[in-house]
Amino acid sequence: MTIPSPNIWHWPEQYEIENRAQDVDGAIFRHLRRVADWTGGTVADVGCGSGFHLPVFAESAATVFGIEPHPPLLDRARARVEQLPNVRVLDGSAEGIPLGDASVDVVHARTAYFFGPGCGRGIREAMRVLRPGGALVVVDLDATAHPYGEWMRADLPQYHPPSVEAFFTAQGFDLVRVETRWLFPDRESLRGVLGIEFSKKTASAAFAQTPGVALDVRYRVHVRRKPAGLEIV
Repeated sequence: MTIPSPNIWHWPEQYEIENRAQDVDGAIFRHLRRVADWTGGTVADVGCGSGFHLPVFAESAATVFGIEPHPPLLDRARARVEQLPNVRVLDGSAEGIPLGDASVDVVHARTAYFFGPGCGRGIREAMRVLRPGGALVVVDLDATAHPYGEWMRADLPQYHPPSVEAFFTAQGFDLVRVETRWLFPDRESLRGVLGIEFSKKTASAAFAQTPGVALDVRYRVHVRRKPAGLEIV
């Protein structure tokens, strides 16, 4: 079952501003290239949304697939990459990736929230489409970091970061924390993004606690490799 995204599904234009602001120094992509280089290979971006990251992968990958279940976002992603011949956007989900067995070198999922406790089917599906030696990369916000993580926990008191991290460890993932900087063009853009990410109360407090147009935001990058020599795990 597809779980609606609370931000990009309802406010895609505002989320586009957020995407542009996130990780302006490229720290996450630098780390991803070190741990799962996709040069000349095939990438599946699962939960690609409006396709914001697809052109980055397309710069050096031979083939890129964007996988997205929400029809309006499928349209946006297809429009974004229509001039990129090595990119295709497909209707699918984490539990139903419309690609063949052992056909992909890197499966990438960023802040899509379908990998975590209870999401074993999504991990198994990623392992199915990965070639031996390929990598599943899950990029998520680190709710233990100040200040963004504190705002997350204020709205999600039931969210327990140690349990989530323990789940990934038990599933065979390595974990690296990556520090990033978000930079907005102006204060109103910052206010708008906080407004789609948090409750009204938390967003107001977060805006008041942020004096300028930049935020320090830490991510968790979880990587699980498919063992070489095995067809399906």
